[in-house]
Amino acid sequence: MKKTCIVSPNASPALGPYSQAVQTGQLLFVSGQGPFARDGSGAVAGTIEEETLRTLENLKALLEDAGSGLEHVVKTTCFLADMNNFKAFNEVYAQYFAENSPARSCVEAARLPLDIQVEIEAIALVPEG
Repeated sequence: MKKTCIVSPNASPALGPYSQAVQTGQLLFVSGQGPFARDGSGAVAGTIEEETLRTLENLKALLEDAGSGLEHVVKTTCFLADMNNFKAFNEVYAQYFAENSPARSCVEAARLPLDIQVEIEAIALVPEG
């Protein structure tokens, strides 16, 4: 099976030696997305709601550039710097995954890159054709 590395001009660039996403067959594996500026200038700090919104917008852009979309996400793994933000995080997350929500894990991480408050990775389907 062929492996294709995805580079999205509309999502924040990778912060290290990894691909933004990798597609094999109809599966798309998206690296952790955070509240990073799309121009590569780094993290955009804000409230948990603002950081979650920016993170999900980056995820959405990357998925769309890869020929997928939020509606095709089958699993997310969410990392929060502080589990006390779980309720506020969920309120924003639910706006993006209102129907047919993907399977999900959500854990507190001791520290996230550049001290962001949220990071989300995803597995999605890429529809044929």
